[in-house]
Amino acid sequence: MLDLSALPPSFIWGAATAAYQIEGAAAEDGRKPSIWDTFSRIPGAVDNGDTGDVACDHYHRWPEDVALMRRLNLDAYRFSVAWPRIFPDGVGQLNQAGLDFYDRLVDALLAEGIRPFVTLYHWDLPQALQDAGGWPNRATAEAFADYASVVAGRLGDRVADWNTVNEPLCVSWIGHLEGRMAPGERDLTRAVHTSHHVLLGHGLANQAIHASAQLPANVGIVLNLSPIEPGTDRPEDVAAATRADGHVNRWWLDPVHGRGYPADMVECYGVEPPVRPGDLEIIAAPTEFLGINYYFRQVVVDDPAGQAPFARQIPVPGSVETAMPWEVYAKGLEDILVSVAKTYGPRSILVTENGSAWDDTVEPTGDVQDKERTDYLEQHLEAVRNAVLRGAPVDGYFAWSLLDNFEWAYGYDKRFGLVRVDYGTQERTIKASGHRYADVITTHKRSRDSVI
Repeated sequence: MLDLSALPPSFIWGAATAAYQIEGAAAEDGRKPSIWDTFSRIPGAVDNGDTGDVACDHYHRWPEDVALMRRLNLDAYRFSVAWPRIFPDGVGQLNQAGLDFYDRLVDALLAEGIRPFVTLYHWDLPQALQDAGGWPNRATAEAFADYASVVAGRLGDRVADWNTVNEPLCVSWIGHLEGRMAPGERDLTRAVHTSHHVLLGHGLANQAIHASAQLPANVGIVLNLSPIEPGTDRPEDVAAATRADGHVNRWWLDPVHGRGYPADMVECYGVEPPVRPGDLEIIAAPTEFLGINYYFRQVVVDDPAGQAPFARQIPVPGSVETAMPWEVYAKGLEDILVSVAKTYGPRSILVTENGSAWDDTVEPTGDVQDKERTDYLEQHLEAVRNAVLRGAPVDGYFAWSLLDNFEWAYGYDKRFGLVRVDYGTQERTIKASGHRYADVITTHKRSRDSVI
């Protein structure tokens, strides 16, 4: 039996999405292309040649999706604002129609008692800014702050909770070093420069939100973290695990918490981040929470012929793997939450994403009995509980994802949703995992209400 009584009565139960993954309407109401519109049209970049042009059609079907959130009994909904809807060219002319869309969405969420958590950057950089140099260019961080100020000024009378940047690791390393995500670059120097400017953008947006929002703002950055283990006890593999931890975890956690960039990783990359006086102080300015996304641990071995950090992830024999395929290892979530809490001491931690993709089967009745996803959900919620019992200040959990959606370079084949989307008809069906999540939330709410 799943016992979550250790979670605080104020624990936030939510689900998460991202604009490009669900909205569609890619060329409507003044929106111009993002780097993902461009990248998804590169032959071979995205499985099946899929794009986010239509996705889940959330831009038109958002009232139905808000009703689904209510049926799931969610406390909160984490969604991202599409920068190209607000400033189609990244800077300059403001697009009121874009702001109006999020205005309506926020009002509808609040009317249903659902707390909006706004993510300002979930990877959809306006293509015009990419053409001007993109994230390797410091001006992009400054433009991001201006955009953040406008959105916070418009929504900040009703929205209190803000995520600045989602997963800077993916923006920097996967998008600019490995080339597997937009903009598809493979350049270590530009990747390191991107990493600094994305973190600087976070810091500048943190300032802008607090200055522009009318409500007291709760601001945090969202980092995707993994516990790292060496594949053997060979000294080379132990050293590789240290480098991988620096690449995946410390490169982001250290500067955000006032420690600057890890010296061992600067040496590993052989590239100095383009830090100007005052940058590190801006990046390390206090935030109200830290968002952590968790999907898998990494077991690594030395890879001297590879690219920085010269560590290669290896499969774990006998492990259960999702459709990605990623190892199912719930203990890793507990471990990373406790480790971050002890090492860095954030005021509050939110699990801002956690979820799993499986090859769902639709039964003749239309039901989706996704036992694997349900088991994954319960195991990871137990991990959150265990972390709380070990002293980690975890105040909320957001399941990834509310809906099946455009899963970046994987296209539409990988389904993470608590709700199934038939992409041909756009019909939504709550899966068994969604019903289970709703039951878990209801049970915890009843227990906290009885305490109150």
